[in-house]
Amino acid sequence: MVLSTFSRPSVRAVAIPMRFSRLFSLSVLAVLLSALASCSSGPPAPNPKQTKILSAKLVNPHPRGSYAHFTYRPYPSTTRTWKNDVLLAKANRSNTKVKINLSKQRGFLLVDDQIAMDYRISTGGSKYRTPTGAYKIIEKTRSKNSNLYGKIRDATGKVVMTDADTRIHTVPEGGTFEGASMPYWMRLTRSGIGMHQGDVKRTYASHGCIRTHSSAVSIVYAKTSIGTPVKIVN
Repeated sequence: MVLSTFSRPSVRAVAIPMRFSRLFSLSVLAVLLSALASCSSGPPAPNPKQTKILSAKLVNPHPRGSYAHFTYRPYPSTTRTWKNDVLLAKANRSNTKVKINLSKQRGFLLVDDQIAMDYRISTGGSKYRTPTGAYKIIEKTRSKNSNLYGKIRDATGKVVMTDADTRIHTVPEGGTFEGASMPYWMRLTRSGIGMHQGDVKRTYASHGCIRTHSSAVSIVYAKTSIGTPVKIVN
């Protein structure tokens, strides 16, 4: 009788924890299945009451001010100029070069073969092509007027032609030819190709010269010298 009475409570004590453990396991499994179902269900269904048009916003992942940030987007169509002041401060007669990229319509001032400045340019189109090749600056003049292109005025001073070419057009008797202004002139060829400040458009716009944006041209002029290499590529 003592053994029978003692063993019955022992069976109940084991049965209760096992039942609780089974219920607990089933609850955990249900939670896990619910979580997996929510992860694989994809984005929520469209809201039929949504009326406002939503759009994704492009985020530039590069540090602000870095060259990678500048060239991310929109590039190369931007008319902005990027500068590395540390490199520009190191520029001298022996370590400075210029590279002109015709397809991008961008100019690059290089110091120790690193980009110190990236700036917008306008070069010649199909009618007046800018020649590719390796050149050197052979003349520098702060104030320059073209002797080939400009305006023609009649005897009264009225402009009768805005895009004149002295090799083709004739100045009327009593009239004058007014050469186009080309500040910060840096000559590359004897035939009249050079770099200078000018109207920089988003298309090929010059008569063959490299028009340089006003935000960059004075720096290019100051950091280069007679003999500075200039490479023009497509």
